[in-house]
This record gives sequence, structure tokens and C-alpha cells, in this order.
Amino acid sequence: MSEIVGNSGAKTPKKSRQQDPEGTKRNIIEVAMREFADNGLSGARIDEIAAKTNASKRMIYYYFGDKDGLYLRCLEEAYRVVRSGEVELSLDHLDPIDALRRLVEFTFEHHNSHPDFIRMVMIENIHHGMFLKRSATIQQLNVTAIDNLRQICRRGVEAGVFRQGIEALDLHWHISALCFFNVSNRATFARIFDKSMDSAEEQHRLRNQVVTMILRYAIEAEAMEQVAQ
Repeated sequence: MSEIVGNSGAKTPKKSRQQDPEGTKRNIIEVAMREFADNGLSGARIDEIAAKTNASKRMIYYYFGDKDGLYLRCLEEAYRVVRSGEVELSLDHLDPIDALRRLVEFTFEHHNSHPDFIRMVMIENIHHGMFLKRSATIQQLNVTAIDNLRQICRRGVEAGVFRQGIEALDLHWHISALCFFNVSNRATFARIFDKSMDSAEEQHRLRNQVVTMILRYAIEAEAMEQVAQ
């Protein structure tokens, strides 16, 4: 443990990076995710990542093996964050309509505030999901997400407010598509139509529209009339 001299002249311990391996790994992943999101897997450089962290190249290779291993760990972290956020919503205590509404709101807001997640998913699609397929962690995280949505649908049907026959995976697809496009295609959409959708007012309006579209897809017509009133 090294020492530093304070204003009083007394020496105080200084925690080294070797004594906080988890903090060092978190720092590497945070910086690496931005590098991968900005430059893709092929364009990202370990030299650049090391220069922007508290770690050396040697330490990065020690923790993650190689650049592919670091990329996979960043991808797993990106999915872990969104799925952990869904769990923290604690939707079981809400009625099915409010639970679905809150889930859609969360997904829209999360994607909007985590553009690196969107870019990581886009990059992984360029690689045809090759790295995602390797990860049992991501597979399990997404199985849990579908199971939770399936429970919301089941409760909605039992309560007579959701129509029967909704596949949870289909519903997840529609929610993801609407929320994902809002970030992934924002730049091209703005250029093509000469209209920015970035403002807080525009994002609030779009979020409410997405919520309404998903609810109209899931809810029985009679129940939807009550929601609209």
C-alpha cells in the first residue's frame, strides 16, 4: 500500500488498483463499452481503453483474456443493467394493465438514456449474434425477462382485461422494436425529415404513444374503453 502526504504533513494510506480488482474491472468495462459502442468490435483498441482507465494493457488481458473476451463481458453487462432494472420495477404488486404500462415506460426510458446499449446490440447484430450465442449469462437474463412478461399476460387474461392468445415473446418483440428505433434511427430520421425528436417534450410524447400502442394491442376492447376514460 502506498502513502500520500496530507496537508498536515501526516502520511495516509492510498488504496492501489491491485487492492480493488472489482473496481478496476468495472472501470475497464465502463470505458470499453463506450469504445465498442463508438468504434465497433474491430475498431476498438485495447491501447485506447487502457489509456482511458486505471489499468494497463497487461491487466486488461489478465482479467478478460483478449479483446473478444472484453467485448463479451461488456455485452453481458449491458444486458444485465436493463434486466436488473426490470426486476427492480417489482411489477407483481401492480394490476396487469399498470404493470404492462410501467414496463413499456421503463423500456422506453432506459433505451433513451442508455444509447451505448443500443449501439452494442446493433454491433452484435452485425456479427449475427455470434458473441451473444456464447453467453449463458445473457441467455438466462432474457429467459427471465420473457417469463416475467408471460406472468403479466397470464394475470391480465385471468382478470379479463387482456385478450387471450398473446405470446409473451411477440409482445416483447413489439415493445423492443418501438423503443429501440427511437434511439437507433434517431439521427437518420432527423436528417430525412428535418425534424429532431431529441427534446424532453418530444420524448415524453413519443413514450406515451408507444405505451398506448402496446396497450391497445394487449387489452380487450371493453377494458381499453375504461382505460381511455
